[in-house]
Amino acid sequence: MKTSVLNRRTFLKLLVGGIAAFTVSAFLPDLCKASEKRKPNVILILVDDMGWTDAACYGSQYYLTPNIDRLCREGIKFTDAYAASAVCSPTRAALMTGRYPARLGITDWIISRFQGGTIPADKKNPGGYDFAGRPDMPLLTPRNALWMELEEITIPEAIKPAGYVSCHIGKWHLGADDWYPDKQGFDINIGGCDFGQPPTYYDPYHRRSQGSISTLTPRKEGEYLTDREADEAVDFIQRHKDQPFFLYLAHYAVHTPLQARENLFEKYKTRKTTNQKNPIYAAMIESVDMALGKVLDVLDRLGLSGDTMIIFTSDNGGLAGRGPWAATSNLPLRQGKGYPYEGGIRVPLIIRWTGKIRAGFISSEPVTSIDFLPTVCQVASVDIPKDRPIDGESLVPLLTQKGSLQRDALFWHFPHYRGNDVVPYSIIRQGDWKLIKHYQGKQFELFNLQQDLSEKKDLSEKMPEKVKQLDSRLQAWLQSIGAKIPKRNPLYMPSSG
Repeated sequence: MKTSVLNRRTFLKLLVGGIAAFTVSAFLPDLCKASEKRKPNVILILVDDMGWTDAACYGSQYYLTPNIDRLCREGIKFTDAYAASAVCSPTRAALMTGRYPARLGITDWIISRFQGGTIPADKKNPGGYDFAGRPDMPLLTPRNALWMELEEITIPEAIKPAGYVSCHIGKWHLGADDWYPDKQGFDINIGGCDFGQPPTYYDPYHRRSQGSISTLTPRKEGEYLTDREADEAVDFIQRHKDQPFFLYLAHYAVHTPLQARENLFEKYKTRKTTNQKNPIYAAMIESVDMALGKVLDVLDRLGLSGDTMIIFTSDNGGLAGRGPWAATSNLPLRQGKGYPYEGGIRVPLIIRWTGKIRAGFISSEPVTSIDFLPTVCQVASVDIPKDRPIDGESLVPLLTQKGSLQRDALFWHFPHYRGNDVVPYSIIRQGDWKLIKHYQGKQFELFNLQQDLSEKKDLSEKMPEKVKQLDSRLQAWLQSIGAKIPKRNPLYMPSSG
């Protein structure tokens, strides 16, 4: 049975690879045509849980981010960029495949084995084919996947026929051993496993209840994880400077546990705070910034800056909360990670390609994680996979300012409960309008983001026709991709208290 699955997977990827090798997209600006010497490198940096305002160039007056700010000055800053989900695994799957999470059956964060995410003996992925719920919950919700299927075509697999060597560094969180990055097209995997958070940020990266990062060999006791990731990235770039490469630097930071380098933490204890005030989190942000600085420096030193596109973004909104030790604040956005509001899904996005795209430009076009695979494919002069729907669009027209995107709406689907105050929901953003559809409690919330970025004024009762229009479009999308919708729980027993 395993052999037949592998053969099918090999066939599909050879097929896609063949298409990619011999055809290119109809629209390819000169900047994307590879020289005779080499094709452009691509570095995709994904920060875990970094909020929309967690960099100075996005408004923070507490966090120090000189390298992110430099990237912003030298590249394009997107003000209306979104993660494909308000939680991590769905965004990571969407980023890798160019497909909406609901299409993949990965609509919540994937449970690691140490948390009870046992791999079924038959290795049948539970994603979406079954529903479950507790008696105290009015709805049955679809079971989430435990891994991203091997049949999915990832960025490194799509561009491999063009001669790219690929490396994953940091957090993967898309499945256990049989679904690690090296099984999903990456030539090198450093640190990627089924963990959604590190056991600790200090070498040897071990916690008794969780274990160790099996794909990251301890190097120096006490070494900070983000520094280690940066060193590995620099080493990969140096070793592969003479061939086109794709580097996916997916930091474990700034996810919990909140742990920082002591020398960075101390200075934030006396720095003037704003709505952002956690010195540990601030030091973690600066560590990510320093890692970016190391990458920028090695590119400059090797003369690769003009041959390398850098994409810098986050997998969901910042982890917000109350009290002095909340991780961060996403103000003026409402709420944070996990929530359907802008604080949960709007993220920083900066793209730099020195000498190829206009520096210092700001784009307010709504874009999202599913757009990265088509973008990278176009930059690499290969076609996107033709044997499956790809939901994203290449951002090259926006980067070159020679065109626009074809779509007029973005969608989200989170058919799960989260904590005590998030019920299953779906979202559509069309133009300035955003409709949130809750599957429990008050059904709709409608906001005009141009006039109300903080989502304080729900217009759903004042504008029922707009709600009807957007809901109709949302329902059509959910049906078209086979999204699993929560069901009424026949065993629900309301609390008498």
